[in-house]
Amino acid sequence: MIQNYFAHSSAVIDEGCIIGKGTKIWHFSHIMEGCRIGENCNIGQNVVISPEVTLGNNVKVQNNVSVYTGVTCGDDVFLGPSCVFTNVVNPRSAVNRKSEYIKTHVGRGATVGANATVVCGHDIGPYAFIGAGAVVTKQVPAYALVVGNPAKQIGWMSEYGHRLRFDKHGIAVCPESKERYKQENNEVRKTVTGN
Repeated sequence: MIQNYFAHSSAVIDEGCIIGKGTKIWHFSHIMEGCRIGENCNIGQNVVISPEVTLGNNVKVQNNVSVYTGVTCGDDVFLGPSCVFTNVVNPRSAVNRKSEYIKTHVGRGATVGANATVVCGHDIGPYAFIGAGAVVTKQVPAYALVVGNPAKQIGWMSEYGHRLRFDKHGIAVCPESKERYKQENNEVRKTVTGN
């Protein structure tokens, strides 16, 4: 079978991984058994992708990231440098809890900032933005901007990564893409231009 992805000579890729076309895996990273990594992903230096993790297409994993079993990421997710996911809420060295891993899903287009921690079982909605150093301890809605420890929502973000400013009608326009967003019932959704 022809390898249609790049892996640096120092990277370790275990048996049984599926790695998509155009993906790049850099220095000293370890892709463990049973992982599914989509097309055109970039796995930075010193990254650990634990067994059975799934990453969508075009996922960017920056240096020193740990993605543990139970995590799935949609397409276009950005995982910032040194961010980490957990998969057990009450770890003890002397107690084996491998059968108790708790799942976490990161939605399409979401960003997890540098040094952020995502405590297991708290999904991150599509296009949400987790600020650098934040500690996520609850669900994060689509398009939400959360910061701090514990992470608290302070606003909303566009799909292009700009903070949204809503008018009195609950409408915001992304300054870069000019796409429109509607805020209603503490949720945000992208609207068709002109709505």
